[in-house]
Amino acid sequence: MHVPTFTDLLARLAPGTVATHAVDEALLRDAQANGHAHPAIVGRVQAAVRALADQGARVVLCTCSTVGGAAEATPTAGTFTAARIDRAMADRAVELGPRVLVVAALQSTLAPTAALIAESAHRLGRPVQLRQHWVEGAWAHFEAGQREAYQRTIADAVRAAVGDAGVVVLAQASMAGEADALHDL
Repeated sequence: MHVPTFTDLLARLAPGTVATHAVDEALLRDAQANGHAHPAIVGRVQAAVRALADQGARVVLCTCSTVGGAAEATPTAGTFTAARIDRAMADRAVELGPRVLVVAALQSTLAPTAALIAESAHRLGRPVQLRQHWVEGAWAHFEAGQREAYQRTIADAVRAAVGDAGVVVLAQASMAGEADALHDL
């Protein structure tokens, strides 16, 4: 869904990196319907990760927060690296915390992102007070290609929900554009 976003990021941050993008929208829909930890979902994610490694990928980076945990947990036998894009974000949120607000346009992203932040807090030995906020209706704008409405809906929801949070985590790559609009928080 975000191939141009990640192509641009790679060109800017790691020029010359050869990348293959694999998008499985049906997998995301199934994860939304059945849960990110459902054995069938985990199996499909890990099969997709292994397939990319079998095609020669040395690093498989999952950019989907909903299924990132399953991707990262793929057994690699030391032949490739399986990673999730949001791990560094979770670590940074914990470092800046302790009051963290996780905001997502997809309800299915909240639980895996909260679990990742809790895991980071445990690993880093830092306390965290986590709140979650689903921006109901925002994803419909994204799917309809209504970028301005998507951004406005998310920005308005963050402003309404921020409260005493010291850190706001925009839990999906599709939300990155909203960060600039929220710098004043």
